[in-house]
Amino acid sequence: MKAGAVGISSLGAAGTATLMNKFRSSSRGTGRGPRKTILLTTLFLLAPAIAALATINLAPADTRRIGKKVWQNECGGTLAGLTSWNEGENFASLGIGHFIWYPKGARGPFDESFPKFVSFVAGRGVTLPEFLRASGDCPWNSRTEFNQASQTERMKNLRQFLANTIDHQAEFLVQRLQEALPKMLAEAAASSRERVRQQFERVAGSSSGCYALVDYVNFKGEGVLATERYAGQGWGLLQVLEGMSQESSGPDAVKNFAESAKRVLTNRVRNSPPTRNESRWLPGWLHRINTYIQH
Repeated sequence: MKAGAVGISSLGAAGTATLMNKFRSSSRGTGRGPRKTILLTTLFLLAPAIAALATINLAPADTRRIGKKVWQNECGGTLAGLTSWNEGENFASLGIGHFIWYPKGARGPFDESFPKFVSFVAGRGVTLPEFLRASGDCPWNSRTEFNQASQTERMKNLRQFLANTIDHQAEFLVQRLQEALPKMLAEAAASSRERVRQQFERVAGSSSGCYALVDYVNFKGEGVLATERYAGQGWGLLQVLEGMSQESSGPDAVKNFAESAKRVLTNRVRNSPPTRNESRWLPGWLHRINTYIQH
């Protein structure tokens, strides 16, 4: 496919098996028990439908361009921003997608993505820093410890590793989006699955739409985790696709997606615990969504 092009093609049986195996592997160790079993069972029941799902084909130049835009959104496109720990959070945020990394013994409601990225690049033959090979847990236990270590050899090695794998991180972001669709269809109500699939494909039909999908699923997740809910309502990609009110294509589909995303995020803030003071983040979130229609 030539640079700048976006295409849709069939996964087929082999692609379906690969996606389902990856989903099974990514679900291990989550402690979700029956919930994981239900999702896996649903995936197998949906196997014939998943076999016909669309896969996103992005030229390398498009993948890099999307990665750079996500990097700009998350940390201003700076090298220093590749290693962050935000105030009020109990995890480090690393790389262009601010992939979450929890210290040992610390967990939260959000999906931990940095160890998955480490496995992703290791599978492509990238040499890992020794401390990443030795443990899957973040070696710093708090934001204070993390910031105090900013000029240590270990942190410099981590930052260099992240700087050297920018293109791999962009590829990882696109892969996460591809794997999101079967997860979302497994979670969605039977009556809305076909509509969710169609809306996904409509938005994915342009380079700006692919950017919107890649950024949002990295930004707010797939919307399939029970832990990522306030008042029983999620804020992930699934909820945005379900909230799209029109059956449009091209730029209109991306605009419709952005409008739905704004409603979903505003609703999240409305439902959030007052102690989290999430209203302080909403203007920045909405500004980020605006880049989808400016891309």
